[in-house]
Amino acid sequence: MTSLPPAFEERMKTILKEEAGAFFQALQTPPPVSIRLNPEKPMDFPSEDTPLPADQVAWCEDGIYLNERPIFTLNPCFHGGAFYVQEASSMFLHHVLKQILPPHPVRALDLCAAPGGKSTLMASLLPEGSLLLANEVIRSRASILRENVIKWGRADVIVSNNDPSDFQNLEGAFDLILVDAPCSGEGMFRKDPKAISEWSEANLKLCSERQKRILSDIWDSLKPGGFLIYSTCTYNPGENEAILEWITEELEGTSIKIEHSFNTITPATSKAFGYHFYPHKTRGEGFFIGVMQKQEGTERTIRKNKKQNKAKPMPIPQALSSLLGHPEQFTAYVRENQIGFVPAAHYDFIGELENQLRVIYKGCEAIEMNNKKIKYLHPLALFSGLERTQCARYETDLNTALTYLKKEDIPTAGQNGEWLLLTHRNIALGWGKNLGNRLNNYYPKEWRIRMRLDAESSPLIEE
Repeated sequence: MTSLPPAFEERMKTILKEEAGAFFQALQTPPPVSIRLNPEKPMDFPSEDTPLPADQVAWCEDGIYLNERPIFTLNPCFHGGAFYVQEASSMFLHHVLKQILPPHPVRALDLCAAPGGKSTLMASLLPEGSLLLANEVIRSRASILRENVIKWGRADVIVSNNDPSDFQNLEGAFDLILVDAPCSGEGMFRKDPKAISEWSEANLKLCSERQKRILSDIWDSLKPGGFLIYSTCTYNPGENEAILEWITEELEGTSIKIEHSFNTITPATSKAFGYHFYPHKTRGEGFFIGVMQKQEGTERTIRKNKKQNKAKPMPIPQALSSLLGHPEQFTAYVRENQIGFVPAAHYDFIGELENQLRVIYKGCEAIEMNNKKIKYLHPLALFSGLERTQCARYETDLNTALTYLKKEDIPTAGQNGEWLLLTHRNIALGWGKNLGNRLNNYYPKEWRIRMRLDAESSPLIEE
C-alpha cells in the first residue's frame, strides 16, 4: 500500500485516539468481497461460477460476503443482473431506507448515481408503484449507469445525464433524494492507491465547497416532509459532520436519527446525526451517511405532457403485451422504430422530466419494428417482469454462456427463425435467433466480454 499522507495520519490519530493503531493496521489488510443479490432474479449457489458465500451483511438482507473474489467478468449471472458487486458499508442505505420510507409510492432521485450500486439498491426497496430517477453528470459514467440499470431489470427507473443545477425547475418534485456526494475518497485508500496520490488539503476544501454547491442546487427539488440522504466514502469531518451541520443551518433541514443496534458503527461527532464506518470495526470500507428532512417548501403539481413528439403514449401492442405479466401497469412509447414502456402511473411525470432534463433511458426498451418484422431488444430479455412462459428458452452451461457473452455464434437446434431467450442458472442473458444450425447472437456489441479464458487456471478466482 502507498504511504499515507502525514496530515491524514495525524488527523485520524486525533479522531480515533486509542483506536488509531487498529485503523491503520486494517488499511494494510485485503478488502472484503461482498455482493448484493437481486431479489427479483434469484439464483442458487454455490455453483461452478459463484463461490460459497461467507456471511450475510448485517444491515442488508440481500447483501452477502464471499469467501474469495471471483472474476466477475466471467460470471454469466453477473451480466444477467442477478447480483451487484457492492461494498458492504454502503449497503447500510438498505437499513436507512427501511426506516424512512413510507408505505405508499414515492418519487425518488439518486443524484450522483454512477455506476449504479445505490440506484439498484433503491429500485429494489422503494414501495411498489414508485419511480426512481438515477442521474449522473459525467456522460461516460452515465452510460455505465444506464447499463447497470438495464441489467437490474426494472421498468420503474429513469436515467438522466445532468448537472445538479439543471434541476432548478423541478421544485418539490421528489419525496426522497440521495446525494452520494463526490468526495476526497479517503474511505477507498485500501482499495484504490490513486485516491492516496490525489489527496491534499486543498482537495479536501474543494470537495467540501462542491458538496455544498450540489446540495444548494438540489434542495428545492425535495418536497416538504421529504428526506435527503447524504453520504460519502471519506472520513474527513469537513465533508461529513460539517456538511450535515451546514444543511441544518443554511437549508434549515432537520437531522433524523437512524435507529440501529450495530456496535460496529461509529456515531458522528456533531449535533446532527451521522454514522461512520471504519474498516477496523466494520467488515467494509470507509463510509459516512446521514439523513435530513425538509420542513418547508412547495410540492410540485405534475402537468400533462405537452411534448408528445418525444414519447407518444399508446397502449401496449399485442406483440408485446403477451410478454408482460401485467401489461395494464404500463404505457407504451414510440421512438423512431422502437417501442418501449414506462409505468402508466408516472407517464406525465416522466414527460416533465424529459422536458427539463437530458433523459438517456426510461422504463424498458422492448422491441424494434422493421417492415412489420419484430426484433426483440436486449433490455426486454433482462426485464424481471418478462413472462417467460411465452418465450422459447435455451438454458446454457457455463462455456456456452461465456461464448454468448463474447458475442460469438453458438450451435443450436430448433425451429428455424425462432427467437430464443438464453438463460444460465435460470438467469436471462439475452436474445438469440435460431438459424437452424447456429444461433444469431443479439448480445449488445458494446457489452461483450473480451477477457480470454486461460485453460490452465481457474476462470472463477482472481489471483
